[in-house]
Amino acid sequence: MIKVFGHFSPDTDSTGSPLIWAWYLNTIEERPAEAVLLGPCNTEARFALTHWGFDTPATMSDLPAGTDVVIVDTNNPAELPTGINEANILAIIDHHKLVGGLETKAPIDITIRPLACTATIMHQLIGPDMAKAPRGIKGMMLSCILSDTLEFRSPTTTETDRMVAQALAEELGVDIPELAAQMFAAKSDVSAFSEKELLLMDAKKFEIGGKTLRISVLETTAPAQILSRKDALLAAIPEVAAEDGADAILLFIVDILKEEATLLLPDDLVKQVAAASFGADTSGDAVVLPGIMSRKKQIIPVLAL
Repeated sequence: MIKVFGHFSPDTDSTGSPLIWAWYLNTIEERPAEAVLLGPCNTEARFALTHWGFDTPATMSDLPAGTDVVIVDTNNPAELPTGINEANILAIIDHHKLVGGLETKAPIDITIRPLACTATIMHQLIGPDMAKAPRGIKGMMLSCILSDTLEFRSPTTTETDRMVAQALAEELGVDIPELAAQMFAAKSDVSAFSEKELLLMDAKKFEIGGKTLRISVLETTAPAQILSRKDALLAAIPEVAAEDGADAILLFIVDILKEEATLLLPDDLVKQVAAASFGADTSGDAVVLPGIMSRKKQIIPVLAL
């Protein structure tokens, strides 16, 4: 059985894309496959699963050596199980920069394209066989694209992402602004989560200048709900970073509607990164960064010490 999964802290794309590709492997290629998660998915992903009639995929607790796997929505070993290089990696489908560090047992299929969403790439790879896809698969694909593009607001959005989403919405009879509003409302309701959970909810680890940084992003249409907990989040960051093996956590609270991000400044290292990367005024405990919405395109590429 092929295990199909994305990264730790699964968002909508890392929840939906495994389902899409497992459907393709099972139905089109007739190869037994199962979509799994590497942890609890976020509230937006849970909404999408329910909305399109899916049960939440099982969480994979361990990865035995030799397991057949397909990796989607990442190629970063830091975002994958520690035993990933002992697995039998069959394919990688991704839209992030090539990180390096994965080892395979044999030549594999790798598709990495400069698109905003893994599901868009899958739409291209599946091609004419998309006509055989059930409504739920097409709907999950649409939700993935709307999530990763922030309803086409993100600078990562390409015309291909937009065209695929609009074609899917038309076929499904879905109003894109209405579905996106429902998804973003679900994503914005974080009242049930602890500060630690918020800090790790959508977090990716990177090495910058010899420092390990956990880059956390919370996308929301209700930033005031998160910022009302700013003091508690600032207080929690050092302990969570230490537990996570990170030198610092950079928490970006992205206001989807205003198209800006607020970066919390809990310590001198984060302030140093904020000043070197964004030219930010670091005199306070937070700074607003106008126009910053994308970790992949606007944050990671400019990080500096």
